[in-house]
Amino acid sequence: MTSEDIRNRKWTKSEIQAVRRAAERQAAGDDLPEKEYEDIPRLTPEQLAGMVRFRDVRRKVPVSVRLDPRVLEWLRSKGEGHLTRINDILLNLMEAERAAAARK
Repeated sequence: MTSEDIRNRKWTKSEIQAVRRAAERQAAGDDLPEKEYEDIPRLTPEQLAGMVRFRDVRRKVPVSVRLDPRVLEWLRSKGEGHLTRINDILLNLMEAERAAAARK
């Protein structure tokens, strides 16, 4: 089953209610009993390898930037997503700077 299959699936009212109850429990910090998981098929190694982390969906502005070749090589050595990694590094720096300024 793919994520596309899940998105296009027609959910029954009882399934929708079950998902909502589970989401409410999770938001309250309650774990579902183990028996609730019994009928859920385990993910395959291929499915796990294809998973990605969801990020806040915010509009990004395209820019051009010149980097030291060593920096670019280091970013690429970490795997796919080196351009996103640049954004994450700068975002973390910005948040740390703001937090430091707020403590003063």
